[in-house]
Amino acid sequence: MIVDAHLDLAYGALELGRDLTLPLEEIRKRDPGTEGIPTVTLPALQEGGVALVFATLFALPGKFPDPEMAHRAALAQLDVYRRWQDAGWVRLVTNQAELEAHLKAWESDRVTGLVLLMEGAEPVREPGEVSFWAEQGVRLIGPSWNRTRYAGGTREPGGLTELGRELLAAMQEHRLALDLSHMDEQAVVEAFELWRGPLCATHSNARALLGGSERPLANRHLGDETIRTIALRGGIVGVVLYNLFLDPAWSRGMARVPLSVVQTHLEHNAGLVGWEHLGIGSDFDGGFGKDENPEGLDQPGDLAKIGDLLPEGARAGVLGKNWLRWLRSWL
Repeated sequence: MIVDAHLDLAYGALELGRDLTLPLEEIRKRDPGTEGIPTVTLPALQEGGVALVFATLFALPGKFPDPEMAHRAALAQLDVYRRWQDAGWVRLVTNQAELEAHLKAWESDRVTGLVLLMEGAEPVREPGEVSFWAEQGVRLIGPSWNRTRYAGGTREPGGLTELGRELLAAMQEHRLALDLSHMDEQAVVEAFELWRGPLCATHSNARALLGGSERPLANRHLGDETIRTIALRGGIVGVVLYNLFLDPAWSRGMARVPLSVVQTHLEHNAGLVGWEHLGIGSDFDGGFGKDENPEGLDQPGDLAKIGDLLPEGARAGVLGKNWLRWLRSWL
């Protein structure tokens, strides 16, 4: 059973124009790689044994530059997920009872479950709107992508804004989880001071293996102390599988990094916090595709290969059970 804590499924359907209900090979014939060679479709998730996905609502800042536009974009993506559910392709999971019912049903029907994650909080037009998104089924929010009205983020540093503090308070009130991925380190430190709810980093790697804080791209990822704090608070860190986020020397056009690099990142984090706080947040097709993933990771079912790199006692946890334990602790 595999849990993938980060896939931009509805974004791929709407913004990249991919019919994700088709088989993977058919998608590749129709879209040979304008945004990377596709690696994910709904049938491929089912065939690959992916039981649960954290599926994003993601309004790309450059395309949806103001809160109203971002709000409408997220609603359109939410509608995609609901239509897929109505057609029997997925099951939306919003609480503990639905999670358990889904996992039981998945054993026979292999329909993938979706937990909704808002990546970048710009669709939340003002913090009081968190209640609306919670009612729509959103269970996690990551305040940043690049800098938002709420917090500093990738390539655009800074701490929490006053609106960001209000956002966190509203998220706690409605029992949503905080995703630290993409948040600037200053914003993370300030969030730790305020936050008392469930937290995680759905798709982040170890900054220590990416050149340290002197490299701007490395600041997209987590310092060792942040990884320790996430674990101390019961959270999970999902390894993200983009080559450049695994090896800072890699660039597009180069050979794919070996799968062993994923092992290196997981072993580094396990040395800090143990295997029970680690999982996968692949970000497959998150603006890149097959050739930007490590060697051998061509489709969702290939995530099982990561388990072969790990100690026997850690495999099931990293592939999915650690995320499930975390969800059961608060959902």
